[in-house]
Amino acid sequence: MPSRERAWSWLMMPMAETPPKRQGLSRILHAAGYSLAGLRAGWNEPAFRQEAIASIVLLPLAFWLGHNWVETALLCAGVVLVMIVELLNTAVEAAIDRIGPEWHALSKRAKDMGSAAVLLSLLLCAGIWGAALYQRLF
Repeated sequence: MPSRERAWSWLMMPMAETPPKRQGLSRILHAAGYSLAGLRAGWNEPAFRQEAIASIVLLPLAFWLGHNWVETALLCAGVVLVMIVELLNTAVEAAIDRIGPEWHALSKRAKDMGSAAVLLSLLLCAGIWGAALYQRLF
């Protein structure tokens, strides 16, 4: 039977270092840095890169296609939503891959759902743009 000291020895183990508590402008600047690092990491993903390049064309086009600010905002939101969902899908895939390379039903399910979310966001964006083009051209 283990001694009482040994049973509680885990309490004396050093804790993982926690980042310092930042407040105010310092917190905002560090958060912005983490966000930019996430965008750089996303840029390394071919799907996100393709969507970002498409957005360079589509976002200015939204200002021509939209009749008012609401339509323009909706067109822009559809494009940006695709990029957001792609980043979240990439994050899910990276987390699953971090766990291990072996196949697991739950890992496959998580990755498939992330992929489905990207597909739905693409279909939503295509629907918004298709309706706006139809209204503008016909």
